[in-house]
Amino acid sequence: MDLNYTDEELAFREEVRAFLDAELPASISAKVKTGKRLTKEDMENWHAILNRRGWLAESWPVEYGGTGWNAVERQIFEDESFAAGAPRTVPFGLKMLAPVLMKYGSEEQKNHYLPRILDGSDWWCQGYSEPGAGSDLASLKMRAVRDGDHYVINGQKTWTTLGQHANMIFCLVRTSTEGKPQEGISFILVDMDTPGVTVRPIILLEGTHEVNEVFFDDVRVPVANLVGEENKGWTYAKYLLTHERTNIANVGANKVSLDHLKYIGRKQKVRGRPLIEDPLFAARLAQIEMELDAMATTNLRLLSSPDSVANAGPMSSMLKIKGTEIRQALNDLTRRALGPYAMPFVSEALDAGYNEEPIGPDYAAPVTQEYFNNRKITIYGGSNEIQRGIITKMMMGL
Repeated sequence: MDLNYTDEELAFREEVRAFLDAELPASISAKVKTGKRLTKEDMENWHAILNRRGWLAESWPVEYGGTGWNAVERQIFEDESFAAGAPRTVPFGLKMLAPVLMKYGSEEQKNHYLPRILDGSDWWCQGYSEPGAGSDLASLKMRAVRDGDHYVINGQKTWTTLGQHANMIFCLVRTSTEGKPQEGISFILVDMDTPGVTVRPIILLEGTHEVNEVFFDDVRVPVANLVGEENKGWTYAKYLLTHERTNIANVGANKVSLDHLKYIGRKQKVRGRPLIEDPLFAARLAQIEMELDAMATTNLRLLSSPDSVANAGPMSSMLKIKGTEIRQALNDLTRRALGPYAMPFVSEALDAGYNEEPIGPDYAAPVTQEYFNNRKITIYGGSNEIQRGIITKMMMGL
């Protein structure tokens, strides 16, 4: 592959930069760059700005309201957005459910839900994991029993990210106990305002309310909300997870974190000299940067392939593994670079409006929070151990 940008791609980058300069609210950018927590309103505001420009669904086909960008243009947009301090768009509707609906949904479902994803009418969350079914997703037990024109759903989902904001959830449910566990799973869309749906918060290690438990007690859902065929949901789930794992690789965010780590390395001192000049620190930094450059190239190769992520299989698993490992390595080295300033952790310091005296330099506050929060990333979306199993099975036949 030619890794040099063409004149057209350089012009596109300038167009993206001009858009971000003009349209990205300074208040949101400041929160992102300083590690402050975003509100629901912040995320919805940026979603609406991108939608007005027609740049929200950068990976969708044009006929559904997407940009029609190629892989390089999408990567340029991601890199420039992260560099400018733009928040990530919430992926559950845009990058996870939408591809499933486009490929497997009915025309009625596509016509109804895709425009609502774009205009923000629906905020989606994901109902996959259960207390006894995480990476071993095929062991899920939440039941959906057909009753006339409805399914009656009973069970529980957990680790439901941003479910406290969502009005819709896409769920994997068990509709049959015959045959292999994977053969009795269906994919269904549920309005979270339906009677019997209860959301309870899970507070994470660093004090944030990011994930939830969701309980379903005799929840009646129209049969029309079934995506595709009954008992074929495992196929749709794997297709969605390919998109999710590619998204988890998070190349743009890792590049920004690397630049921030270099900034901290220049600011922090060891024996009177900048930390970045310390041979051991510099070697660790260089190793991460090499791995990130290699992953970025692999990501472009994947997105540029004719089959794209739809048939990526083990490639998306490799990206998920490397992306999360690089992210954790960045978090760990940043924490080490701060030394004693990483030890005190005041969760409230990451909320807008907090005005107490900071502990240490202004870049210290979010580092420990991010370190704690990102311990999970090698587990969610299918643990990295599971991803290695997928790679060995699909690529090596083991």
